[in-house]
Amino acid sequence: MITKLYGIPHCDSVKRARAWLAENGVAHEFHDFKKAGVPAERIGAWMQALGWQALLNRRGTTWRGLDAAVRAAVIDAGTAGLLMRTQPSLIKRPVVEWPYGAVTVGFDADAWCGRKGA
Repeated sequence: MITKLYGIPHCDSVKRARAWLAENGVAHEFHDFKKAGVPAERIGAWMQALGWQALLNRRGTTWRGLDAAVRAAVIDAGTAGLLMRTQPSLIKRPVVEWPYGAVTVGFDADAWCGRKGA
């Protein structure tokens, strides 16, 4: 199994993550949310591994641009998952599926150092 990185190519965190993986010789595949969409079955797995609160990006412009009623309706994994499937920019990035089964969200070079050989 290969490391799989999910995100949007123009996102700064995704750019840094892709560069770090390349610089550290970590073979990986990139899944572009904008071109390939969000795999619905993966969102469920990510929420199970990380929790929906960790996966939902409430700090970005996409979240702030949503109607207040839409934001207020996000109360659990079901409502968050539905919204993230329809609005991929609401998923915190990057999401990384590591070969040994772990899933991480966000880029943290220090935390990733131990994952290079995984």
